[in-house]
Amino acid sequence: MSAPEIVTFGCRLNAYESEVMRDHARAGGIDNAIIFNTCAVTGEAVRQARQAIRKAHRDHPDAEIIVTGCAAQIEPETFANMPEVSRIVGNAEKTKAETFLKGSNAPRIAVADIMEVRETASHLIAGFEARARAFVEVQNGCDHRCTFCVIPYGRGNSRSVAAGEVVTQIRQLVENGTQEIVLTGVDLTSWGSDLPGTPPLGNLVQRILKLVPELPRLRLSSIDSIEADPDLMRAIADEERLMPHLHLSLQHGHDMILKRMKRRHSRADAIAFCDEARRLRPEIAFGADIMAGFPTETDGMHAANLSLIDACGLTHVHVFPYSPRPMTPAAKMPPVDGATIKARAADLRARGTAALAASLDTHVGHTVRLLAERETEGHTDDFASIRLTHAVTPGSIIEAQVTGRDGTTLIATPKVSAAA
Repeated sequence: MSAPEIVTFGCRLNAYESEVMRDHARAGGIDNAIIFNTCAVTGEAVRQARQAIRKAHRDHPDAEIIVTGCAAQIEPETFANMPEVSRIVGNAEKTKAETFLKGSNAPRIAVADIMEVRETASHLIAGFEARARAFVEVQNGCDHRCTFCVIPYGRGNSRSVAAGEVVTQIRQLVENGTQEIVLTGVDLTSWGSDLPGTPPLGNLVQRILKLVPELPRLRLSSIDSIEADPDLMRAIADEERLMPHLHLSLQHGHDMILKRMKRRHSRADAIAFCDEARRLRPEIAFGADIMAGFPTETDGMHAANLSLIDACGLTHVHVFPYSPRPMTPAAKMPPVDGATIKARAADLRARGTAALAASLDTHVGHTVRLLAERETEGHTDDFASIRLTHAVTPGSIIEAQVTGRDGTTLIATPKVSAAA
């Protein structure tokens, strides 16, 4: 091993920050190292990170192992107690160039108080390992305190990147060949709340599309539908380059559980948003985070959770079995037993899989537009996974005839034959 290896867990924001670290590590001369960018959203995510660290040490006993990300920020002692780990780096430190200077005599644990961080810088990166799509961080942290969520303790309070810096970053990525930009953040729809004039996220979306006309495709990562502003809704309706797919932070389909989660929307709010977005953009597809087995959840509440998938027309369902997290109020609420949580998560996944299959089947026999991320793989505008029967140039935006479905993947024949 020579160049540093990055192992990324969790969200798209982590994926972006992994690229920042990759650039810094290369520039700083770090080699023979494995950097683990961890997630803390569930206890299982932390367990998987620890398991991967142990395996990496067995496979590469001489490599320096650096652990960062939300799990490292929230519970650095967990990783400090692992003899395999060389260094623990906090979320504020991981995007600083000086953290990855070879021979800098950095401390084994460099984790500052994330709540003291007041700014989020725009980290200019030349591109991603896979050039077709790139994530751009426009916001970090969260001011809300959902009762199940530990992420604010890993990311700090909400802070935004100024629109001009975002546009500069996107323009550079597009100049380097990126075809699709995904805007990312911990609480993306809170972008702008700390900036002069408190511009809404929709304003940023419209500015990007206006000021970078050569950008073919723009996507949003997870949004909080209750915070969707009029400018964003107009962009959904009018901007063809804004892709017709939204991933929603819904969490549950029963009002009592939503209140106990300290969410700011009701079941009716979620359904109304999806109905309105679909009215504005009929081809739009929705994904959502849905939690199984939140404390006090009854069978009836679980049934309401299941029915939300159909009521909102969700097609990409990310199911989280509830996991008690340190420092969260929900960890003190009456729990649902583990076997029931597991069974309810399986119910949600099965319903989600059926919804996705039904949605994919509507594409069969039709022509779709897609971004080829690899020679024979990509995603349609509405984020359906697709496999091509013939190779095309990675990074190309093409049309293809859908001929069938293989599980959760569409099969399609491209209408161009150019290979890389």
